[in-house]
Amino acid sequence: MDTTYLTQDKYDELVKELEELKTEGRHEVAERLKHAKELGDLSENSEYQEAREQQSRIEQKINQLEDILRSVSIIKKSSTGDTLVKIGSRVTVEKDKQSAVYTIVGSQDADPALGKISNESPIGKSLLGLSVGASAHVVTPKGDTVIKVLHIE
Repeated sequence: MDTTYLTQDKYDELVKELEELKTEGRHEVAERLKHAKELGDLSENSEYQEAREQQSRIEQKINQLEDILRSVSIIKKSSTGDTLVKIGSRVTVEKDKQSAVYTIVGSQDADPALGKISNESPIGKSLLGLSVGASAHVVTPKGDTVIKVLHIE
């Protein structure tokens, strides 16, 4: 099973979502199913069919969240003086003659608009293990580029 890297905030968010699905989500569906059964013939009862589909979606989401949380590793904030890029690092890079700042996070936390890139993304994967001054050739959907590590936090 692959490790899922999460920040503490994302972990807490997923635990809360799982708890809500297991309690309120399941309870709501059970009530809808009970009501739909009271309406009679289940074979032609659209309310019953919709409630069953909602139940299936909730159970799938619960299973998905449990799988994620079963293999989680909490990302620790990078300490000052880190010499290599790792998950949790905040990295200043030079890319296409411009500087950019990225925080390397797990795929569940990724938000490129906020500078949070996944350790599984082409750039994130290329940065892991690099030190200040090191460069890497990256193949991205937008084309090939070279990135150079300027600073690691």
